[in-house]
Amino acid sequence: MSVPASADDAVDANVDSDIARYLNPKSPKSFFLFAGAGSGKTRSLVTALQSLVATSGHELRIRGQQVAVVTYTNAACDEIQSRLQNDPLIRVSTIHSFVWELIRGFNNDIRAWLSANLSVEIRELEEAEKKGRGGKASQERKRSIESKRKRLDALPTIKRFTYSPTGDNRERDSLNHAEVIAIGAFLLTTRPLMQRLLIDRSPFMLIDESQDTSKLLMEAVLAVQAAQSAKFGLGLFGDTMQRIYADGKIDLGVNLPPDWAKPAKVMNHRCPKRIVRLINKVRSPVDGQEQRARDDAADGHVRLFVCSAGKGDRANTERTARERMRAITGDAGWGEPEQSKTLILEHHMAANRMGFFDMFSPLYGEDDYKTGLLDGTLPALRLFAQQVFPLIQAMRAGNKFGAMAVLRKHSPLLDKASLEECADQMAQLNALRTSVDKLVALLQATPKASFADVLKLVAAERLFAIPDSLYPFAVETETEAEGPGTEGQPPSDETAGDRAESRRAALTGFLASPFAQIGPYAEYVSRAAPFDTHQNVKGREFPRVMVVMDDDQARGFMFSYDKLFGAKEKSKTDIEHEHAKKETGIDRTRRLLYVTCSRSESSLALVAYSTNPQAVRARAIAEGWLDENEIEML
Repeated sequence: MSVPASADDAVDANVDSDIARYLNPKSPKSFFLFAGAGSGKTRSLVTALQSLVATSGHELRIRGQQVAVVTYTNAACDEIQSRLQNDPLIRVSTIHSFVWELIRGFNNDIRAWLSANLSVEIRELEEAEKKGRGGKASQERKRSIESKRKRLDALPTIKRFTYSPTGDNRERDSLNHAEVIAIGAFLLTTRPLMQRLLIDRSPFMLIDESQDTSKLLMEAVLAVQAAQSAKFGLGLFGDTMQRIYADGKIDLGVNLPPDWAKPAKVMNHRCPKRIVRLINKVRSPVDGQEQRARDDAADGHVRLFVCSAGKGDRANTERTARERMRAITGDAGWGEPEQSKTLILEHHMAANRMGFFDMFSPLYGEDDYKTGLLDGTLPALRLFAQQVFPLIQAMRAGNKFGAMAVLRKHSPLLDKASLEECADQMAQLNALRTSVDKLVALLQATPKASFADVLKLVAAERLFAIPDSLYPFAVETETEAEGPGTEGQPPSDETAGDRAESRRAALTGFLASPFAQIGPYAEYVSRAAPFDTHQNVKGREFPRVMVVMDDDQARGFMFSYDKLFGAKEKSKTDIEHEHAKKETGIDRTRRLLYVTCSRSESSLALVAYSTNPQAVRARAIAEGWLDENEIEML
């Protein structure tokens, strides 16, 4: 985050110099840095690392050591590496990549953990089956028991385990994401060799967004630090108010050992003054931590628009809110949806608003496809989103060079082997142009052409390679009756019956939807769309932010804005959890509101769809979140 020089920059300067002192190889000191929204946390992390490289880099290089920096997303890794000019002394990775690099090759230990864990899971499922009443749940348990038994029986035949932080990990020798974290935590806790390996590689480990790092792993590295405090420094960067994932360590930062340092940053360099006051009020009942806005920050604008959940068209309501924000702020950017970021609670809400619901819904309903759908890695979607659609875009723009670049990269007709075997390369190129023209003509003549229509033409013309899962749908042969292939799926003996039928139905529904929906979908998963989820924007910032609070469309039970705003009574479970000092849905929702509001660099619109709009208005005023003149009933 780049900000102009100001006296405000010096307020937290001592924090950066303190952290630099903690990163002393001769006397490492562990610390937890409280860094609220917009505080320049990444800048502090980078500044400390630059100081470490300057003062102790030579010593670390002689020892063959690196500093381990763990952060939450690949984008965050890229940003930190870029700021450090890709210095090889600093190893930046996501948490899953970090753990896998630590445990890979320990195949006997991995096998032993899997054997014990699968045995426990099978036993628990068998006990549940004895107490169950049959039905769909029973069928799922039986399938799961059979699958786990086969995996357990196959363990002795696996010589080397594999894992991909970005893949589906469905092969018989692969680990899934949760297993990698659990195995890493177990080995760090129980194997002194693993602890020594970690410390010998990296005498310092800095964890960004530590409040959302897996509780299992966090407790393991805390145990390593406690046992090896003279040799190993652990630095945690984070803010418990910004914890939004359920597997994070709830009490992180509480009851730390007395020898830990606890620096804190008080500035908010991102938000205008009005929004800083708002997020301080939202946070106040939790821990009383307050941030200070920059002296040179703008005043900023906040408005709450309250509407009945059962009335009106939501797209029109949000359009009205944007128009009001443009009038209130004098900022023409509010008049263009793509110039503001609208934050919704659930992906379906974005699919509805952006126009890709028909293609999205069938795949989202299938567990085997959900992850790949949301991150854009599902092979069935990569064909359309990363190959066919860019080709069509280039052709429509008259960009023949761009179209040829797509074909050279992806078309089997232009790969080296195909061209070398071709007796008449010019004839093949002309045939390829004809095939592309057919595809363009199909979409021009049939604007509502389905994915299936496009798939069959692409397969017939051999424009691109067809993923195994789509091949039966692409070719009119007897194989079509066999259902989708198993690319990215469990081995064939685990995909029979209802599971295969479920995947087949999901792909059938997707392929029947309009191909035109691939454009907005591709924009959404690339995070370039004007919509994103509340959870996905942590760590990011935008000039104009609209937060849509809509429990009815959220399809979940983890959050409830109606309860937070007093429009709905607390449940019996909420009350019981409060008395037991356990986390409630209201707690989670408050944190989510804090995270979303603190993304704004200029102005903020809150749009609440509620079963009791007047209660929402009253609670917002009573809590001091907004003034009466900042609330509009739509």
